[in-house]
Formats: sequence, structure tokens, C-alpha cells
Amino acid sequence: MKAKVIIHELHQSTRFLSKVINKRLQDYGIFQSQWSILFCIKEFGPMSQTDIWKYLNVEAPTVTRTITKLEKNGWVLREKGEDHREKIIVLTEKAKQEIPKIEETVEALEEQLLQELSITEREQLVGLLKKIDGTAQSPREDKVNE
Repeated sequence: MKAKVIIHELHQSTRFLSKVINKRLQDYGIFQSQWSILFCIKEFGPMSQTDIWKYLNVEAPTVTRTITKLEKNGWVLREKGEDHREKIIVLTEKAKQEIPKIEETVEALEEQLLQELSITEREQLVGLLKKIDGTAQSPREDKVNE
């Protein structure tokens, strides 16, 4: 099988997953991109915007816009960091109350989407995705960009 077919299928699957997750998150008034940031802060605690975009592998302006929307809708707050230019993103009480419900919704969807895969297949899939992701990360990133 040609690489372009695999990458195309991976891209299509990613788009499908985003669409399905966005539909499930509608009830909470958020999108998958916003959920990614909320989940990240929930898992790792308050984070700088820089740490968020680096972890999520998303461009800084995109994360800034998404955080602005989350802040406007009462999900997060920006607090001053040690460096006066740094902003630390923290969850609001609203977010802390809603996140467990959102997690249940997302976990149920994930289980539904993966129900046809055995535990071994799930582990293989994660391993394969990590291998692909590894080729796009430094220091091998130069090879991808050539």
C-alpha cells in the first residue's frame, strides 16, 4: 500500500473524529479544539499558553484565539506568570464542574468508536500513531520538511 493512501486515510479519519466529537460537545457549547485545551489544563494543572501550544502541537495564534473564546465563555482565566509577559491559564469553577460530564461524554464516544478493536489492536494502533508522530518531531523534523 502506498504511503499517500495511508496518510489520506489517516487524514480522513482525523476529520471524521473531529466532526463527531464536535457534534457531541455541542451540548456543552464547546468544540474539540477547546476541549483539547481544557483537558490539557485538567490533566497537567495551570499552564502557560506557550506550554499549551507546544504540548498540543498547535500554532500559538490558534491557541491564543481558542483561549480567548474559552475565557469569554467562562471556562478559563488568564493569570500573570512569574514573567510579566507570561500568562498562566487556569480552569474556572464552571470548568471544574463541567469537565467530568464532558469526559464521560467523550469517553463513551471513544469507546463506541473503538468497540470493533481488540485491546491488542488498540495498543498496536497507539504504537503505530506514535511512530508516525515521531517522524514529524525534532530532531527528525528536518527530514520531513526537506
